[in-house]
Amino acid sequence: MSEQHKMRPESLMMSYGYKPALSEGAIKSPIFMTSTFVFKNAEEGKAFFELAYGLREPNENEEPGLIYSRINNPDLEILENRLSLWDEADDCAVFESGMSAITTVMLEFLAPGDLLLFSTPLYGGTEHFIHDYLKKIGVHSIAFKPGQEWSELEGMIENSGLKDKLRMIFIETPANPTNSLIDIEQCKRLANQYTNDNNRVYVAVDNTYMGPLWQQPLKHGADFSLYSATKYIGGHSDVIAGACCGNAEVMKRVKTLRTFLGNMAAPHTGWLLMRSLETLKVRMEQQALNAEKVANFLARHAKVEKVYYLGYIKLGTKEYETFKRQYTSNGAMLAFDVVGGEKEAFKFMNALKLIKLAVSLGGTESLVEHPATMTHAGVPVDDRLEMGITPKLVRLSVGVENYNDIIWDIQQALEQL
Repeated sequence: MSEQHKMRPESLMMSYGYKPALSEGAIKSPIFMTSTFVFKNAEEGKAFFELAYGLREPNENEEPGLIYSRINNPDLEILENRLSLWDEADDCAVFESGMSAITTVMLEFLAPGDLLLFSTPLYGGTEHFIHDYLKKIGVHSIAFKPGQEWSELEGMIENSGLKDKLRMIFIETPANPTNSLIDIEQCKRLANQYTNDNNRVYVAVDNTYMGPLWQQPLKHGADFSLYSATKYIGGHSDVIAGACCGNAEVMKRVKTLRTFLGNMAAPHTGWLLMRSLETLKVRMEQQALNAEKVANFLARHAKVEKVYYLGYIKLGTKEYETFKRQYTSNGAMLAFDVVGGEKEAFKFMNALKLIKLAVSLGGTESLVEHPATMTHAGVPVDDRLEMGITPKLVRLSVGVENYNDIIWDIQQALEQL
């Protein structure tokens, strides 16, 4: 038997990066609820700060030392090491929320006068930050839609008069809530076209909708894989957190700005997420299985007009080609149009007994919400309709309950229409 066996991430989630001997032999990492760490001597303190502030390169086998929990903390470092395994990233940074991860990356790599190209629809908080805050500080932006051809994207950049200022392409794929896909590799080729010796164009992907199990953006050319770790990574609807994975060069910049913005996650948050990572694969696989059963039920129901589900992408289309190359699952998020409009959608949601009416996604419990009046209420009406976010659209995050019970609940609620 080979001694070079490579363990899979789901196996390493139990122990990777943690040394029980340093914590009284505890099999699980304790919560290191401390603001600061004691140095053995002044020389050690100097050496730790030199590394932390980038004043020198690390010596062979030298690891960053613990200084202060705004800079580093054992719970966060172990968690970041484990999250890096899923994305096969050099490094990872954990934040107090998904929005703090996204905004830190944008603030570090965009400057006044720069151009940001982004996909629609985006999570409402991200879209607001782009249109409100980034606009205030002079960052220009152009939105594009899923399915737009290369020539169209190129034309939008050329016609903006800012092609030399393009600095970042930010995408969310699959799109929330319609499950429309964006080709990451196409975005990377576009970024490379406008990259030169004086300017590098970065590709950032919000990977929240598929989690680190079903899509690894870095493998397809992205520079950043971003998460609301609240969702699948946390998985229990009891913690708010964010994460960013990438190569060593960009992550050094991300972590440096995180230190000075002070938006790192707390030790208890890190500990909760470590707990969740141990069951990430089994949870997500059960959710995907349940979602397939639910989607098939909805597709046959007379009170449902259309189901938005990755498993229903048509063979032979460009979107299907992207799906087969980019994803390893149909996922556990779906949306559907009820027959009627807002009144019927509300009546359906109000009649549910097991499924909870709440925003968020990726938790162990099934959740339903109405995008047009809830998560995407801030999007102008005409834009919403163009994206397919109509009054009859309902979004469903499928949990780990018995799928027969989920289907029973949906069926009895649809019968109220």
